[in-house]
Formats: sequence, structure tokens, C-alpha cells
Amino acid sequence: MMARIKAGLLSLRDLFATAWWIVLLAGIGFAVAYQFVEPAPPKKIVISTGSESGAYYHFAQRYAAILAKNGVTLEVRASAGSLENLERLKKDEVQVGFVQGGVVPPKDDPDAEDESGLLSLGSLFYEPVWVFYRGDKALTRLTELKGKRIAIGQEGSGVRQLAQQLLAANDIPAGDHLVPVAGLVAAEELQQGRIDAAFIIAAETAPVVQVLIRSPGVKLMSFAQDRAYQRRFPFLTKLTFPRGVADLVRDFPPDDIKVLAPTANLIIRDDLHPALQTLLLRTASEVHGKSGFFQDAGEFPAYMDQMLPLSPDAARYFKSGPPFLQRYLPFWLAVLVDRLIVLLVPIFALLIPLLKVAPAIYTWRVRSKVFRIYGELKFLEDDLKNHFDPARLADYRSRLDALDEEASVLHVPLGFTDLVYTLREHVNLVGHILDKKESLT
Repeated sequence: MMARIKAGLLSLRDLFATAWWIVLLAGIGFAVAYQFVEPAPPKKIVISTGSESGAYYHFAQRYAAILAKNGVTLEVRASAGSLENLERLKKDEVQVGFVQGGVVPPKDDPDAEDESGLLSLGSLFYEPVWVFYRGDKALTRLTELKGKRIAIGQEGSGVRQLAQQLLAANDIPAGDHLVPVAGLVAAEELQQGRIDAAFIIAAETAPVVQVLIRSPGVKLMSFAQDRAYQRRFPFLTKLTFPRGVADLVRDFPPDDIKVLAPTANLIIRDDLHPALQTLLLRTASEVHGKSGFFQDAGEFPAYMDQMLPLSPDAARYFKSGPPFLQRYLPFWLAVLVDRLIVLLVPIFALLIPLLKVAPAIYTWRVRSKVFRIYGELKFLEDDLKNHFDPARLADYRSRLDALDEEASVLHVPLGFTDLVYTLREHVNLVGHILDKKESLT
């Protein structure tokens, strides 16, 4: 029993002596490959939205519910609007934010490298610019609002910045007549006649839009110069609010309304994990990919507003869809398998040729033990045949006995024992030669 254990240990020693350098090379390959493996994505990210009554906040809550099913916690933080969202992103207070188109001014040099540290995951939906007003006269140009009290949104909001841009383009300067209220508060002010007009940027289904559309005495402006605005402000898209789409019974609106619309964009920090970027895009497709008043099914998300560079991962998503593994596996399992592939493929590419060579090296090491004794035996046979000296008879016998003893205790794997038995036969053959030489002296 002990002999078997000893033989097994010796075989293991031979195997390790053969394989240690393969293990070493595999370890080096593992260490090199690990440098190219993305760390696991965090399980929590923070998104900056807008007011709790706004569309951004509502959509973020839907995002949070979908991400939670994939094991990712989305913390939703309300804000004053797009400008505050951008500031939070730049300060690394959040990783994701909704930003209205046109908020980031275009660069003087389009080819200059962006240094904001922010990337776009694309546009999510149109945000129509609704200009509601009171009065008997139908208004079609913003210049007709000159001298009137206009609600343009709170400080730090995207609606305020866009309203100021559009009013300035119509020679309506800033002043006390521009009132910093927004949303349902602006709707109430307009209904009560305390202001004359209000800029609202929201989806057609937003409560504030639905309230004002149905408010007596409140009208909706149709932009007669919609094409001119699109030329002057490339981030705007001209849309049509079809006749009767809001209320078929009342036939409201009574005519097609021309509106302008920036897009809502999903902005991220450029260090957000690629897997999370793809997950956010899949979520955005689920939430915003359906048809609506102004969009076709599958139109969003898309890279429409180029205020910030498009994330390379988003570009791949728009071209080819989600990564292969994320299409068929749960999110975290897909991430794990993807990381393992990056880690193990180079190692297997290294191990396969090494393992093909290893058996030949192992065989050579085992056979070399036998061949070494064969070498000594050959020298002894040559001495006996060509340089026999009777005075050295004891030396010859001692050398032969030593070779016989070494062959008898030689431990090799079972598959190589035939070599040992053949060796011992050849030792006995040389022994017969020595016996003949000794009998002739």
C-alpha cells in the first residue's frame, strides 16, 4: 500500500515538474487579461430629473421600477430643471440626468474636443413648446406678446432658458413682465387673468397641458414662422398638433396647430459603466418607444440633439441593438458571463497550445529517466567489449549492480512500466556478457 502511495506521489511530482511552467504562463496570462476586464457595474445610480410634478420625475420613477427588476437601484432626485441637472452631473453628484435640448450652447468650433465629461445616450421624446394666451385675437407670432406679462418658468429650468431665447430673438427683452412661474401654478395664474401668456414645455398628456387646453378663454398659439425657428434653432423640430386630436367631440383644436419642440435627452457622466448605459437604453426603449401624438413607434430613443457627444455604447446600441448576452440572459448573469469571456478567452487561447505540448514534454521527462540508465549501461557494455580489463572486474560488477538496483527502484507511471522491464532485461543481458568475460579469465 505504501509503495503505491509513494509511486503516486512520485508521478504527481513528475506531473508538477512538467506542468509548473504552464501554470506560471497561465497565471501571467490571467494577470494580463484581468487588466482589460471592466469592473462589475455598481448596483446603485442616481438620476436628476425636474420637479416632482413634472414629466422627467414621472419617467424616472418608471425607469426605477424597470431597473429594480434587473437588480439595479435608481435613486431619483428632483431638481429645478435641466440647468441644475447639468450642474449636478458636472459635479459628480449624480450619474444620469434628463436635459432639455438647446440648454447646452453649441461650440464655436464643432471639431473641438468636448471637455465637459458628459455624454449623451440620445433623445427620448419631443417636448412641445406650448404658448397659451388669453385674448380675443388669434396670435401666431411671439412679437405679438410684446408688453404682456408672460410666465417663462423657474430659474434654472430648461423652459425658462428656451423662452428667453425665443423672446430675445423677437426683440422682447428680459424684465419684470417675465414672470418666474411654471406648470400648474402658471396655468392657474393664466386662468385667473393675472398673466397674459405662459410658456409650457411638456408632453401633450401632461396635466398642465390638458388643463389649459380645456380652460375657457385660453387659446393655444400656432407658430406661423415654424420653419424659420427651426433654421435659427437647429435643436427645435416643427410639429403639427392635428385638428380635433385633443377632443373629437368639441373639435379641438379647431385647426392644425404648428408647435416647436426640443427633445428631452438622457445625459450621463462619461465614466458610467457600459453595461449600465446599455441597460438604461433598453429601459428608455421600453418607456419611450411607443407611438404618440408626435412620434412613431420605435422613433425613440435616437441621437437627434447633438449638444453633447454620443456615447460609443449608445452608438453601438442604435446600430445593432442590445449586446447578444443581454438579449437572452438576465442582466447580472449577462454581465458576469461577459466579464468571464474577456478574462478566460485569452487564457484558453494560451492554454490550448501549451496543453498540446505538455503530454509530449511529460512523456519525454519520464522516458529520460530510463534513457539515462540506458546511457550508463551502454558505456559499461562498450567497456566490456572493447576495453575489458580483468583487474577491473570488481568495478564492472559494482557498476552493473548499481544499474540493476537503480532500474529496480525506478518509479514511472503505469503506462511506461514496459520501459522499465525492458531496461532490466537489457541489464541482465550485459550481466551475461560480464559473466562470460569473467569465466574466460
